[in-house]
Amino acid sequence: MASSFYINSQHVDFDSVLAMDDRGMMSMFQGLMASGPTGFLGCPAVIYEAALVDFFENASVREVDGLGDLSEIPKDVIFDARSIVSLSESFELPVDGLGDLSEIPKDVIFDARSIVSLSGEPVSLSGRKSQMKIEFCLLCNIMAKAIFVKAGSFNAITVDKFSLVTTIVCGIRMNWARILFSIFKKMVTPGSKQAKGFAVQISLLLENIPNLELGESSEFPASKILTNKTVHRFVGPEYR
Repeated sequence: MASSFYINSQHVDFDSVLAMDDRGMMSMFQGLMASGPTGFLGCPAVIYEAALVDFFENASVREVDGLGDLSEIPKDVIFDARSIVSLSESFELPVDGLGDLSEIPKDVIFDARSIVSLSGEPVSLSGRKSQMKIEFCLLCNIMAKAIFVKAGSFNAITVDKFSLVTTIVCGIRMNWARILFSIFKKMVTPGSKQAKGFAVQISLLLENIPNLELGESSEFPASKILTNKTVHRFVGPEYR
C-alpha cells in the first residue's frame, strides 16, 4: 500500500501555525518560512496511491551534468537534467546558496547548538531532542519527518537533522532544490535501505507529466498536517 510511503510524513499548514499565540513557536515558523522550503512542506495534500506504488517499484536515478535524471522505466516517465529546475519551480524552492549540508561552517553549527539548548549548554549531536527548547524539538521533528526519511529514532539528534535545524536557526541560505533532490535520489536508488518518502510531493510532480494515467487520488491524512490545533501532538512528552 502507498500508505507505507507516508506513514512518517509531516506537512505544515503555515497559515494556521503562524496564528499561534506562542512567541517561540512563531519565531521558529517564521524562520522556517524565510529559509525557503515552505512550498515543499506545505504542498497540496493529494496522494495517487497506485502511481506511487508503481513509481517506487520501478524508479531509478543517475547523475546527468551534476543535476540528475529520474526515469520510471515501464512508462517512459523521465525527469531529465531539468529535474532540479522542475523541483524548484513546482515548490518554489530557492536554487541559490549552499548545495550540501557539509558546507555549513562548523562554527555556525556550534553556535546553533547553544541557541537551541534548553539548559544553555551546547546540545550533543549524539543525544536526544529533550536537550532542546520545545519549539526546536518540533523543528527537529519536522526535519525528520518531512525532509529526511526515517533513520532510527525520531527522538535522536543526528548530524544531518541538526545541520538542517542550523540553517533555519542561523539563517543560512541553502539551495533547497539541490538538497531535496539529493535526498530524493537516495530514496529511489535501487538497493537503497532507506524508507520511501516525499509521497505527496512525488504525486504532484507525476501529476504534471503529460499523458500519464495516475488513477484515483485520495486526501493526505489530516492527522499528519501540523496546525495550531495539532501542535501539541508533536511536542508532548512522548516526542521529547
